[in-house]
Amino acid sequence: MPENLNLLRAFGGFFFIFWTAFNTALVDVVGSEQQIPLSVVKLWASAFGGEIKSIAAKYSGSQLLQKKYKEYEKDVAIEEIDGLQLVKKLAKNMEEMFHKKSEAVRRLVEAAEDAYLKHEFDADLQYEYFNAVLINERDEEGNYLELGKEFILVPNDHFNNLPVNISLSDVQVPTNMYNKDPAIVNGVYWSESLNKVFVDNFDRDPSLIWQYFGSAKGFFRQYPGIKWEPDENGVIAFDCRNRKWYIQAATSPKDVVILVDVSGSMKGLRLTIAKQTVSSILDTLGDDDFFNIIAYNEELHYVEPCLNGTLVQADRANKEHFREHLDKLFAKGIGMLDIALNEAFNMLNEFNHTGQGSICSQAIMLITDGAVDTYDTIFAKYNWPDRKVRIFTYLIGREAAFADNLKWMACANKGFFTQISTLADVQENVMEYLHVLSRPKVIDQEHDVVWTEAYIDSTLADDQGLVLMTTVAMPVFSKQNETRSKGILLGVVGTDVPVKELLKTIPKYKLGIHGYAFAITNNGYILTHPELRPLYEEGKKRRKPNYSSVDLSEVEWEDRDDVLRNAMVNRKTGKFSMEVKKTVDKGKRVLVMTNDYYYTDIKGTPFSLGVALSRGHGKYFFRGNVTVEEGLHDLEHPDVSLADEWSYCNTDLHPEHRQMTQLEAIKRYLTGKEPLLQCDKELIQEVLFDAVVSAPIEAYWTSLALNKSENSDKGVEVAFLGTRTGLSRINLFVGPEQLTNQDFLTAEDKENIFNADHFPLWYRRAAEQIPGSFVYSIPFSTETANKSNVVTASTAIQLLDDRKSPVVAVCPRKHQNLRAGTLKPSLQLPLLILMKRDALHFIETVGIQMKLEFFQRKFWTASRQCASLDGRCAISCDDETINCYLIDNNGFILVSEDYQQTGYFFGEVEGAVMNKLLTMGSFKRVTLYDYQAMCRTNKESSDSAHSLLDPYNAFFAAVKWIMTELVLFLVEFNLCSWWHSDLTAKAQRLKQTLEPCDTEYPAFVSERTIKETMGNIACDDCFKSFVIQQIPSSNLFMVVVDNECFCDSVPPITMAPIEIRYNESLKCERLKSQKIRRRPESCHGFHPEENARECGGVSGLSAKPSLVLLPLLLTIFSR
Repeated sequence: MPENLNLLRAFGGFFFIFWTAFNTALVDVVGSEQQIPLSVVKLWASAFGGEIKSIAAKYSGSQLLQKKYKEYEKDVAIEEIDGLQLVKKLAKNMEEMFHKKSEAVRRLVEAAEDAYLKHEFDADLQYEYFNAVLINERDEEGNYLELGKEFILVPNDHFNNLPVNISLSDVQVPTNMYNKDPAIVNGVYWSESLNKVFVDNFDRDPSLIWQYFGSAKGFFRQYPGIKWEPDENGVIAFDCRNRKWYIQAATSPKDVVILVDVSGSMKGLRLTIAKQTVSSILDTLGDDDFFNIIAYNEELHYVEPCLNGTLVQADRANKEHFREHLDKLFAKGIGMLDIALNEAFNMLNEFNHTGQGSICSQAIMLITDGAVDTYDTIFAKYNWPDRKVRIFTYLIGREAAFADNLKWMACANKGFFTQISTLADVQENVMEYLHVLSRPKVIDQEHDVVWTEAYIDSTLADDQGLVLMTTVAMPVFSKQNETRSKGILLGVVGTDVPVKELLKTIPKYKLGIHGYAFAITNNGYILTHPELRPLYEEGKKRRKPNYSSVDLSEVEWEDRDDVLRNAMVNRKTGKFSMEVKKTVDKGKRVLVMTNDYYYTDIKGTPFSLGVALSRGHGKYFFRGNVTVEEGLHDLEHPDVSLADEWSYCNTDLHPEHRQMTQLEAIKRYLTGKEPLLQCDKELIQEVLFDAVVSAPIEAYWTSLALNKSENSDKGVEVAFLGTRTGLSRINLFVGPEQLTNQDFLTAEDKENIFNADHFPLWYRRAAEQIPGSFVYSIPFSTETANKSNVVTASTAIQLLDDRKSPVVAVCPRKHQNLRAGTLKPSLQLPLLILMKRDALHFIETVGIQMKLEFFQRKFWTASRQCASLDGRCAISCDDETINCYLIDNNGFILVSEDYQQTGYFFGEVEGAVMNKLLTMGSFKRVTLYDYQAMCRTNKESSDSAHSLLDPYNAFFAAVKWIMTELVLFLVEFNLCSWWHSDLTAKAQRLKQTLEPCDTEYPAFVSERTIKETMGNIACDDCFKSFVIQQIPSSNLFMVVVDNECFCDSVPPITMAPIEIRYNESLKCERLKSQKIRRRPESCHGFHPEENARECGGVSGLSAKPSLVLLPLLLTIFSR
């Protein structure tokens, strides 16, 4: 028993020692939690929040403005915006604008056709015209070059200060064409009569820009006249007949199957020419066309095996996809054309019966170096007697042995035959098929008006970069009776319409802070949308390859079922609502909201218009009372400016108004000095109201600036104000040269000013902030490292409406004229404002910009405070045991002990803590998608095809080919293969390029209901504690983190986008899937009076047996 007792005592002592040690260790592990008391962090946050809000409110003048608007609460009337009526009205405005452009084009068509009708062709005509390349050029003796006479060019602000001649047009001729060819000289001569119409159109509609006539012969007449400069190789590759507006106006939609011979006889240069021919054909296909490419020898080889037996839409992405696959073709074996023809006819027939495709013209393009038969049995089976499928044949090479068979096939099927001997011949010969397809339209004399999708015109590049355009075009026909059956297309006339002209018809003030308008084509592609990003590499402004075929579903991607897109494509009128995630601030922040979409069609065009209004914003507006005299007086203040891209008055209609700013135009309009100005009366009335109510802020800011005791360290640099009418006021507390951010609120800082697409960033973010609080942020740099040295603070001014019932608007007094002296003193003037809550209306935003160093100093001062009576703080941000951060509601660092971390995402610095905050719900992750991204990829580079496209290499390659052909009968194809080995052998190397791709990336948003929290993170051998506390009256959070426990095992959380990679099966499905599209309303596929004998200069249609037998023997011998 004593032994047991001793054993028990010994065990008890051991247990006591173990328990003491365990508790000591436990205290060591979790003790860090006690080192960060929540009450202390709360004290710091409260001290900093109070200090920084006091500064922001004082220098912005927010309280003064809030008081000023309080005086108007009972005198305003609130109305709800009818979205459907709004979009219908905007569509009507656009319809009228588009109609004016198309009427200008119609006048050009009539003038051109009349001029040609009166003209008699003269093969010996000598005519000195203004050649756009040669004008004002002199020889060594100082004499003007031939076709290069003096041509007066004067910079014109309407054309972005380009030197132009607004009295005359000039003519561009492609480099590969002879500028004195009789056909060109005659065409230039009779089209000279268009000059008068060009000038008259411009006088009628001064908003017109380029007007032009693209001739079927290849020359291009442009007004106003401008000098063209060759590229670095001395070449001007532009050929108007290869442009979408020309092709779209000249032909009807078409389904095309391209057959490429890859038999053994096509080795070497022939295959290269064949590939280039295919590529040139693809250039002539547009978004309303469908195609596929089949290579054939003794077997069929779909260039894209996934698309076996079907056709695909000829958008840019699909065409580029096929071009890449062309490089994989190689020549071998025997060509079995009958198999290929059977496949092509079956495919076209089956595709047509599905109701897909163009349901208009159909064609088979045959590219080969010979055919041993006419294959009339196949044509009799599939195509005769209607001949609905046209056959276009391209003979590759100089031999004419097989020409008759190919000619016969083309002529017997309403097509065209042409022979291509060199790379230089490709483009001109490919163009021939367009003239054939245009015949039915010409014979019908149907002048269909066509509109193109958006494209970039680099000629009119402005301060903001390249300019997006759409073109309205119409075909020009020969009206001579003797040539009616031939269907002679003279060319196409057109004019460009900048997309920004469309935006001018949209009153941005009626759409609200987050609202916007957008338009799409009949194919669902974007014509204009604030999320369309046609350029990449911001500094270089390079255009993306597929910028013109961005689908609406790629920017409104939350609509997974394409409800909105399909309704608009089908030209319906209606409403659609959904929750959306809109990114701001270079895509780093996200706003989650519900949008109501209203849409309708724009009559007379293939476009549909949509308007997005965010709920709670832009759904309401109010009206207040000021007089014009009051408003004019307060517009005179020097700190007032208006949104340059908003159309208060149309200053484009008359040349004398173009130099006016919008503010100057309003003043002159109201004082009656410019009776011809057309202005938006409602918007101007609202501007006057804003000017009056916000006027006291100028004196307030001035008094602060003059008080030397205020802002002695010049921490606050700028105060600013913005209203929903685009009115801004700016005050500098330091000299302009002392500003830390010189670009802020200037045209260079596009995201922070009012423009045609959106409100300023600080305005939009303040609208989402809790009323009475400020939103703080630092601007993001486009570079890898954030270089920002400033902080912006902004807050929304609210108007309280305590009336419970819906507000009935008080109608304004009727007025006849909005000019000084003709208005009653108490005229009611409306101001659109946002509904923030049921009883709060968002009026305007005010804010300041301060130095980052000043802001951070205030933070560190606050973080050294403590509540102890003796002044000794148990913990401070100066301690090495903790790290203190100030982050915003999207997780970006504004203050850190390591200054280099400023602007970084918090998850990159403290991955474990950010991960815990996400788990606890303090922050939430929002997944976003970018379907316009550009990704770096390593791509194999081959010199084979590209080197041949160089003019010099093409010339030497042609010489080698000719020499090879001369000795072909001696050494068959061995020499040919050897001779071309240096050109066709692929120099495989990896080249890093930027390619279009789809990406997924996260954004982060704080949970507003969680004001404070603390937690522990189990790391490898310790627990890491942290505290997060919201800064009062702000979007900021103080985060204090234990610095003694390292969680290296937890990876950082980044916002880097991840490319979405599609497996082969999914890639195939994406290629095959065809979204709903609307076909053009007109189709001119055939005409019974068409003269099909014009098919390549063939005198007869029958093929001679001897000519068939000889090529057969030669082919068998060579293979």
